[in-house]
Amino acid sequence: MLWKGRRQSGNVEDMRGSGGGFSGGGMRFPGGGFPGGGRRGGGGLSIGGLIVVGLVLWFLGINPLVLLDGGMGATGTGGSAAIERPSGGKPDEMRDFVATVLADTEDTWAEVFKADGKRYKATPLVLFSGQIRSACGFASAASGPFYCPGDGKIYIDLAFYDELRQTFGAPGDFAQAYVIAHEVGHHVQDLVGLLPAFNERRQRLDEAGANALSVRVELQADCYAGIWGHYAEKKGILERGDLEEALNAATQIGDDAIQKRTQGYVVPESFNHGSSADRKRWFKIGFDTGDAESCNTFSNDRL
Repeated sequence: MLWKGRRQSGNVEDMRGSGGGFSGGGMRFPGGGFPGGGRRGGGGLSIGGLIVVGLVLWFLGINPLVLLDGGMGATGTGGSAAIERPSGGKPDEMRDFVATVLADTEDTWAEVFKADGKRYKATPLVLFSGQIRSACGFASAASGPFYCPGDGKIYIDLAFYDELRQTFGAPGDFAQAYVIAHEVGHHVQDLVGLLPAFNERRQRLDEAGANALSVRVELQADCYAGIWGHYAEKKGILERGDLEEALNAATQIGDDAIQKRTQGYVVPESFNHGSSADRKRWFKIGFDTGDAESCNTFSNDRL
């Protein structure tokens, strides 16, 4: 992935080494996110007319549905925070990488929203190490990356990328970028109102029904990540093998793959992110079409 030398986002808050930040109170655990110990809540419509009719209406262990408890709605912040350098001001390539990918997602979704006559409000991304408090509650490095709808921010401990490579067998910079793009996908869902609707809807469902709805939310975030990949390819910043890196990551972090790895058997009714095949397929749908309308995971005939 040809990311060096490109614009970096000013919406990165570097809290590493700060002993954990605090931005509000609330639930016990944050919601919305990616695999690898993280739990998510995400949710999503598409843009504008993409409010899904089916709305009538994360990955290791904790059910992401409880993360959105407390009735939190979309409160994405529009502020911009300067990128803070670690002590000593030494170069930090991973921070620069994250800031560059985030900037590219901002450009992509600004274009998508503009085409629909709307304005995209970028999400801040918080880098932390060890532990942090968000408006969704306390999180540790084991939480993995997550999006908190309470403050409209993405949180990530960069140590997760070691886990992605070593534990999940998903190396590569485009696989790492997929992590960020997935979380941004949850932010998009928040902006268009799906996350609040998801939170309200799941409270009336039993565990199986809530898990099934969570899968649709997560797969849509994967599809939205694919849309970012589509635009990245159009800009000519993808290299040979990049798409395969993302598809491999989607495969390795499917609920079935994780359950086989951790417990030796699969329990489909406990899925809350989607199978490897579904995660891979929905990322590819977004990547191939670049169209948010195609990411309607809530249509029964598409799962």
